[in-house]
Amino acid sequence: MEVEALAQEAYARLPETFQALCEGLVIRVEDFPTEEVLDTMGAESEFDLLGLFQGVGLPFMTAGQVTGQMPNMVWLYRRPILDYWAEHEETLGAIVTHVLVHEIGHHFGLSDDDMAAIEQAAD
Repeated sequence: MEVEALAQEAYARLPETFQALCEGLVIRVEDFPTEEVLDTMGAESEFDLLGLFQGVGLPFMTAGQVTGQMPNMVWLYRRPILDYWAEHEETLGAIVTHVLVHEIGHHFGLSDDDMAAIEQAAD
């Protein structure tokens, strides 16, 4: 199954309250991150990033955001996700769901440390 379809299915399973907070969020699948993204993130390889959130997290938005501002975006990188899948026991759907939810967490204003603490508490 295609990564796009898995991402759509994962998004559809999110609680409606989460989906409502994602209004206007653009989710895109590309084979790899751009060179600019790799440089900005300090990645050593094009396979280092499975996904990326670009934009302003909801808690940091101000009323009357600047018009002309790009919408918040979640990027899922197909080839790094497939490479990760080939090396791990998880299903492709579980990996896509994890990356999508992680990047949406950034949209909600959560840091990587915040999400790691939530995941650890859930285990």
